[in-house]
Amino acid sequence: MTELFTERGRELVERMAALGPAIAERSHRYDREATFPFENFDDFRDAGFLGLCIPEEHGGLGADFATYALVSEELGRHCGSTALTFNMHTATMLLTSQIADDLEMSDHDRAVHATRRAEMYRGVVEDGHIHAQPFSEGHLPGATAGVSTRAVQVDGGFRVTGRKIFASLAGAADRHNVTCMVEGEDQIRFLGVPADADGITIEGDWDPVGMRGTVSRNLLFDDVFVPAEHEYLPPGCFDQAAERWPYFFMTLSFSFLGIQRAVLDFTSTYLRGDNGPSERRDNHQKQHGWGEMRLTHERSQALTYRVLAEAGVDPAPEQVQRAWAAVVTAMEAAPDMASTAVRICGGRSLLRPQVLERLYRDARCGATMLPWSVEVCLERLGRADLFDDADLPA
Repeated sequence: MTELFTERGRELVERMAALGPAIAERSHRYDREATFPFENFDDFRDAGFLGLCIPEEHGGLGADFATYALVSEELGRHCGSTALTFNMHTATMLLTSQIADDLEMSDHDRAVHATRRAEMYRGVVEDGHIHAQPFSEGHLPGATAGVSTRAVQVDGGFRVTGRKIFASLAGAADRHNVTCMVEGEDQIRFLGVPADADGITIEGDWDPVGMRGTVSRNLLFDDVFVPAEHEYLPPGCFDQAAERWPYFFMTLSFSFLGIQRAVLDFTSTYLRGDNGPSERRDNHQKQHGWGEMRLTHERSQALTYRVLAEAGVDPAPEQVQRAWAAVVTAMEAAPDMASTAVRICGGRSLLRPQVLERLYRDARCGATMLPWSVEVCLERLGRADLFDDADLPA
C-alpha cells in the first residue's frame, strides 16, 4: 500500500495551491476565448511543475503516481481545463519513469530507454518543453484498440501518417506523443512527434461546451519524420503498461475530483453571502442540499484515495474493477454536484462570470473521456466476474 500523504506530497500540493488564485483568475478568460492557458504553463515552468513526475536525479520534483493525483486534484480546484492539459504533459513523464521502471525490458532496451528519456527530461527541465498525449482516433474504445496511425521505419527514425482527434494542447505542445503501429507488427509504438515537423496539420474549429481551454483540435500527420531517439518507450512496452499498469488510464479523473472541490468552495461562499446577493445558509432545504453535496464528494474522494493507496504494477482483477468504479464515480459526481449547487444556490449562480456556470459545463465533459470513459468503465464493471474478458482491450 502506498502512503498517500507524505511530507513531500503535502509540500507539492501546497505549492500548487499557492499558484491557485492566479490560475483561477485567468480561467474565465481562457474559457471565454477558448484559448490555451499559456500563462499557467509559464507558472508551472517557473515553479518546476513541468518536471513534477520527472525523477530528482534528472532535475525533476520526483513525484510518484499518487502524489501526482493529489497535485492534479488541487489544480482542478482552480481550473479544470488547465488540469486536463497538465495531465496530458505529466502522463508522459509518469509513463516513462515510474511505470516504465516496473515493466519488463531486456538489458539493451532498458539502456536505450534510459538514454532517450534522459534527453526528453532534459528538454523539459532545461528548455521548458511541453508534451502532449494525443491517443484518441475515434474508431474503438480502449487504449490499445483501433490504432490506425501508421509508422514506417526509415533511416534514422520513422515516417508517421495518421490522425488523432481531441488532441489537447494541439497548438501548444513541443512534442505530440502518439500511439501508432508499424506494418507487420502486433505491438504499439510510442513516438514523440516534433510539433514543428513538416507534414503536421492542426484542423477543425474549437468551440465546445466545456473544458474550452484544452484546445483539443484534430492533428493530421502526413509522412512526418520522427527521429529514432523520440521513441520514448521500447516497442511493445505501451501494450505491457496498459495490461500491467492500468491505473495510468485513470489520471483524467483526478481533475474532476478537483472540480468537485471547486463546486463545494463556490456553494459554501455563495450560501454564506460572500459572493451572492444575501446570506442563504439558514434555509433548511439548502442545508440539506449542501449535505448531499458533501456526501457525494466524500464518497468519490474516499474511493479514489483507496485506489491510489493500492495503485501499482500487476493489480488483482478486483483492484482494477475498483479503479473503474472510482473513475465512474468521479466523473459522474462532479456534474451531479454542480447540478445540485445550481438548485440550492438559485438561478443567479449561473450568470457569468460566476464560477459555477463554468464548473457546470466543465463537469459534464468528464463522462466522455477515453480510453476509460464512463460508458467503457460501466460496460466492464457490468461484465466483471460474469464473463471471461481476458482479451478485453485496455
